[in-house]
Amino acid sequence: MATYEFQTEVNQLLQLIIHSLYSNKDIFLREIVSNASDALDKLKYLTLSDEAYKGVSFDPRIDILFDEKKKTITVRDTGLGMNDADLSENLGTIARSGTKRFLEQLKNDAKKESLLIGQFGVGFYSAFMAAEKIDVFTRKAGDSRIWRWTSKGTDSYEIDPVQEDSKDAKESGFDAEGSHGAAVIMHLNKDSQDYASRWKIEDLVKKYSDHIAFPIFLHYEQKKYDDKGKETGSENRVDQINSASALWKRPKSELKDEDYTGFYKSLSHDSDDPILYVHTHAEGAQEYTTLFYVPARAPFDLYQADYKSGVKLYVKRVFITDDDRELLPAYLRFVRGIIDSEDLPLNVSREILQQNRILETIKTQSVKKLLGEFKKLGKAADEAAAKSKKEGEDKLSEDEKKTIERWRTFVKEFNRPMKEGLYGDFLNRAEIADIVRFKSTAEEGSGDNWTTLADYVQRMQSGQKSIYYITGSDEANLRKSPLLEAYRAKNFEVLILGDEIDDIVIPAYGKYKDFELKAVNRAGSDEELGVDKKEAEKKEEAFKPVAEKIKAALGDRVKDVQLSKRLSDSPACIVVDENDPSLQMERMMKALGQPGLAEVKPILEVNGDHPLVASLRDCADEGRIADVSCVLLDQALLVEGVTLKDPADFVSRLNRLLSPA
Repeated sequence: MATYEFQTEVNQLLQLIIHSLYSNKDIFLREIVSNASDALDKLKYLTLSDEAYKGVSFDPRIDILFDEKKKTITVRDTGLGMNDADLSENLGTIARSGTKRFLEQLKNDAKKESLLIGQFGVGFYSAFMAAEKIDVFTRKAGDSRIWRWTSKGTDSYEIDPVQEDSKDAKESGFDAEGSHGAAVIMHLNKDSQDYASRWKIEDLVKKYSDHIAFPIFLHYEQKKYDDKGKETGSENRVDQINSASALWKRPKSELKDEDYTGFYKSLSHDSDDPILYVHTHAEGAQEYTTLFYVPARAPFDLYQADYKSGVKLYVKRVFITDDDRELLPAYLRFVRGIIDSEDLPLNVSREILQQNRILETIKTQSVKKLLGEFKKLGKAADEAAAKSKKEGEDKLSEDEKKTIERWRTFVKEFNRPMKEGLYGDFLNRAEIADIVRFKSTAEEGSGDNWTTLADYVQRMQSGQKSIYYITGSDEANLRKSPLLEAYRAKNFEVLILGDEIDDIVIPAYGKYKDFELKAVNRAGSDEELGVDKKEAEKKEEAFKPVAEKIKAALGDRVKDVQLSKRLSDSPACIVVDENDPSLQMERMMKALGQPGLAEVKPILEVNGDHPLVASLRDCADEGRIADVSCVLLDQALLVEGVTLKDPADFVSRLNRLLSPA
């Protein structure tokens, strides 16, 4: 017998789970049954595609046994099984990046984030909520040895071989020649012994695992009675307790919302209902079925480079892979679901998948279908919101209220990845542009309200030629930016873009229909502000000596100093040259460790009418000129969220300016 220490992350996870992080203990059986189904899926594929497994018997089934006296539940499958190395790899470690960060999330908000444990792919450990000890007996298909893995969910586990003619081998069901699979025996703790019941198990399987595509059999003992109601003995019964059909292949007319929701929870290990589902049967030149879901919460690894795909690929109902990120574009990585093709070969490889025309067609059509559903939901929500604003919320139906809530959830969770599609999916860019939502100066104080580009265009001022936006890292600060002063004065709406990817996505998108998108924090974006050119030239000429004083004082800290056309109240602001990256982009690139990135030098725009700036016209005190110039630049940088390199110098200069002459 060999004893091994759990990986540190597994230890931490076990402690969290054992202390009842899961809000619903019932799901432990769902997780174990789901693992059994995965093992059957894997073996089914191998027996059809791998010569080494074509001789292996495949009689797919999942058996559930319970012992009311011993207080145990056993889930046994005839799937692929494991050897000792597989046991250590699958039940002793978590081979996922981001594990530590995920566990920190659990600690910080245990009740909320614990719902993600199943999505994280470690559902096996949920059994320790109900079990004080777990034994796993298993034999890998094609191998001769039987192995036992056992643990009490503390800091270690044991793995040892099992003799084929032993009592353990017989009880686990792997004593017969050619048998394979795994049997998970859960020794229930004191608080969970009521789960060792026929009615409890049958209810949980019907509720959570009815759509497992393999038959699930419940073994139980049924008592016999005579005509007078006297017990005469008992008989052992085995009943199939699930429908065991591929739900996605059934006609949509036969299915109800609860059928789709139940399947989603089994597929995704999620406890929440999905926002929406899209079920498609395609026939003709190609025959395939897709069933996609949008979850109510973003997957924990949504913004990790090695995110796990949420879509499973089947060929003729044979599971092929759940680890191919080419099935949908990256910006739709939050989608969960099934693709089942009738035309792909069963032995399709990962390399073939990446270049397969059939799969590319399915992908193209699936993206169009999903975007169409997103657009439809957004339109319905906008119409319901408009009705609420006009007639009052009490006039909305329950369906209209739910539509608004579903759309708000979608925007909150997935607006950012959808923006990535504006950058990466040129073919569907127009559709995506109608789905993505933006905050703007027209919606100040409106909370959840967002605008579309189409609505922005409808509100544009007469003669306005461009769509204006401002980017940064904080929405509240952006709304207070001095860069917006002149645009507000002209009633020009400005989009408030607070996502760090906006500086990449929006310039690349560039144009909505006939309207160019212009950043107000770039030089040259003030051309439409209606300033008289001749008058502006006169002011610039008169201001030139002051600009030269400020520029001389700041030296190479700035690219240029200019008289601003966009400021009315604030003394100064910064913009960047049209060809330079924004300051937000510069910060992001540095955070990513981008080598050799030259520091962006801003252009300082100053308000010539502001008293602080006007005081420099006749000033000959070089010290005061330097103090005013540096404070103007530093406060403009602070407003843009830039961390000052020398805050002590800023404070000293400010104190000197505030001191009595």
